[in-house]
Amino acid sequence: MTFGELQQFILDRFGAAVILEAKTDALQPYLVLQPERLPEVCLELHDNELTYFDCLSCLTGMDNGPEAGMMEVIYTLYSIPYDHHLTLKVRVPRNSTSEEVIPQVPTVSHIWRTADWHEREVFDMFGIYFTDHPDMRRILCAADWQGHPLRKDYQLQDYYHGIKVPYDQHNENNGFRGEPVILTQQPPAEQFPDKREKPE
Repeated sequence: MTFGELQQFILDRFGAAVILEAKTDALQPYLVLQPERLPEVCLELHDNELTYFDCLSCLTGMDNGPEAGMMEVIYTLYSIPYDHHLTLKVRVPRNSTSEEVIPQVPTVSHIWRTADWHEREVFDMFGIYFTDHPDMRRILCAADWQGHPLRKDYQLQDYYHGIKVPYDQHNENNGFRGEPVILTQQPPAEQFPDKREKPE
C-alpha cells in the first residue's frame, strides 16, 4: 500500500479527527496522530490482514526545545509480508520544570514487544512517560540520575555519589588515579606499530 492508501485506511476506520497532520512531502512521509488514539490505530494496523504491520522498526523521542514547548514520539512501522512502511508521530506538551507534569503518551508495548525497552529508553533520555507500560523505569541511566540527557536544556550534574561527572581537562591530562603516566600519554609511533613488517 502507498502512503496515501494507508492514510485513507486510517481515515476510513477512525475518522478525520484522528490525523492531526499528514506530511507527504518529507523525505520520510509521516502522519501525526492524536496521542490518546495511538494504541487503537496501531492495533488495527498490526491486526488487520490488509496492513499487518508486524514490526515496530524504531520508536524514538524528539525534544523540540523549551521555546517550542513540544515533544514528539516517532514510530517507524514495517510489514514484513507486504513490505509496507509507515511513520507515525504524536506530539505532547513539554514540561520545563520538575514541578510540572511530564509529557505522557499511551504505551504500545502490548502490541509490539520491542516497544517495551524502546519506551523505557525514551523515558530515560527525554522524560516522556508511557502510560500503562508494564515496567516504566530508567534503562540506561541509574535510577536516581538527575534529569534526562537528550533534552535540549539538560544540565549535567557536577557529582554523582561523590564522583565527578563532567569530562574536563583534568580527566584528559591525568587518566585514572594511580595509573602510570606512560599509560595516559600518547605512545611513540615506533613503540606500538600498527602494521606488520612485510615478508621478504
